[in-house]
Amino acid sequence: MECLAATAAISIVRRPTLSCPFFPIKKKCGGLKLRLRANDIKLNFNYREDDDPLFRDALTRASIQPLFVDPYAGCFLPPNIEMDVEYHQHQYQYCLATRFIDDRLLSVTKKIDGVKQVVLLTDGMETRPYRLNWPTSTMIFDISPEVVFRRAAQKLEGGLFFHVPLESSNIQQSLRSKGFTGNRPSIWVLQGIPVTNLTSFKEILFMVSSLAMKGCLFLGELPDFLTDTEIGIKSTTTEKMEKIFMNYGFRVDMIGYEEVARNLGKEPALGDNDSLIFIAEHLRFSDDQMETWRREFQRIEEDGDEEGFEEL
Repeated sequence: MECLAATAAISIVRRPTLSCPFFPIKKKCGGLKLRLRANDIKLNFNYREDDDPLFRDALTRASIQPLFVDPYAGCFLPPNIEMDVEYHQHQYQYCLATRFIDDRLLSVTKKIDGVKQVVLLTDGMETRPYRLNWPTSTMIFDISPEVVFRRAAQKLEGGLFFHVPLESSNIQQSLRSKGFTGNRPSIWVLQGIPVTNLTSFKEILFMVSSLAMKGCLFLGELPDFLTDTEIGIKSTTTEKMEKIFMNYGFRVDMIGYEEVARNLGKEPALGDNDSLIFIAEHLRFSDDQMETWRREFQRIEEDGDEEGFEEL
């Protein structure tokens, strides 16, 4: 597979040393001692920045990850803050989804020859660029709220990736300007990015469908309110999501939290799920692929016209 142009930087990510995720550990980060335990997780914080709902939600997700160890999560909190950790059901579901996404991400990227493109749609406190052992020649793009990302970036260092503000007037163009191309394989992850309603999710699907090559994967976690029955439409959760995804060229599978927990050898999530895990394959050609073929067909037609003129 051809290399990108010289102007498109290759992401080089430092690999952190991870401890075993299933035993109590202690990590120090920015003066903060963070203790995480797999069966005792709760977060208490009370400081000036928690009045921002996007920042508060991102902080909660970044700080509670018992199925693996995130040595960077504590960097988002100010020093000397007391942390009381206790498990909550929705947090356990989030942890299961995160572990599922991490495993699938690494599995897929390692099978891609040449440059790999990973696009993360996040809350702005994404630590995957730092903590995962990415293959060489991996380009990582983060689409997230600008205000949250800037705060998080002040605490983290050691990794190179490309940030695209969620507030950008043209996210597709911003991605391309940073080196993304729809003529190369990519994998897309949605977890944490604010999805306020079905319309905003459909906008995300449209963007991914336009940029991702045929055969690329899109996976992540969705809020369950997206499956609320529309007026005049009666369908199960799976049927509705399959229809929505297929409208944008995706064949989707919904993955149960119980299945993920069973595969990890963990206890199943109890109670009602407030989110959905999905993995979808893109069945359409990207806009860049279509444009490449359009130019090729145009060239062939022009060559044919020239040959015909010479025969005359």
